[in-house]
Amino acid sequence: MGVLNVTPDSFSDGGLFNCEHAAIAHAGEMISSGADILDIGGESTRPATFQDHEPLSVAEELRRVVPIVRALRYKFPHVPISIDTYKAEVAAAAFKAGATIINDVSALRADSGMPALASQLRCPVVLMHTLGMPRDIPTRPVYDDVVAAIKQFFEERTDAAIKSGIERSRLILDPGIGFGKTAEHNLTIFRRLPEIAALGYPVLVGPSRKRFIGKVLGGDDPMDRVEGTSAAVALSIAGGAEIVRIHDVGQMARVVRMSDAIVRGWSDPANRDTGR
Repeated sequence: MGVLNVTPDSFSDGGLFNCEHAAIAHAGEMISSGADILDIGGESTRPATFQDHEPLSVAEELRRVVPIVRALRYKFPHVPISIDTYKAEVAAAAFKAGATIINDVSALRADSGMPALASQLRCPVVLMHTLGMPRDIPTRPVYDDVVAAIKQFFEERTDAAIKSGIERSRLILDPGIGFGKTAEHNLTIFRRLPEIAALGYPVLVGPSRKRFIGKVLGGDDPMDRVEGTSAAVALSIAGGAEIVRIHDVGQMARVVRMSDAIVRGWSDPANRDTGR
């Protein structure tokens, strides 16, 4: 899943792709480099932004994302497009423009209209774990057991989603790396990711360029976190993740291919071609 933030303030690429021409060009680069899904976001969802700024209005989020989704659907008609929003009105408009997946950082809690919309659309839905609601994520999170808390959260949220009419087969779980977690919590999630995968839903992991990598390796520049992202992506695949959400698609697609070959098996194309 390639990240396309059409925002001025995202932690890693804010302001780089928030015009239509730049967004389409970058999307094309990601697709040619191996992105299977495009994830479009119009509001920075990093906790620091949520805490320091007023919520983005629906009108402004619509202005940012809808033209981009529409242009991408026209340019790349067969590529799944995920809309990264917790607002039902934005998701509905994005789907009219061509989106096909809802990626909700609130796990359908922030907007009471989102569960019914997702049920009506019959689309894949990503439920992400956060400690608290998106704009109330604590800066000093405390868990008795972070993975146990995430598993309980997902049991509650998947049950609520299914009761609202969303088919079980359409649900995807995201443990929310970096959202209401310390670096130690994030590292624990990677070590115990198989426990989350064992819940029986596809797992999406989004470690790309995140702060915990800088904590471990040193340095504040998100662009210096590519090697750490590679390690996190490889371990996500080994832990059972089906989707990784990333910025550096070219490098990470190769990491995914190699990790898949080790974990899930591989056969030599040359042998298949010659019948050996």
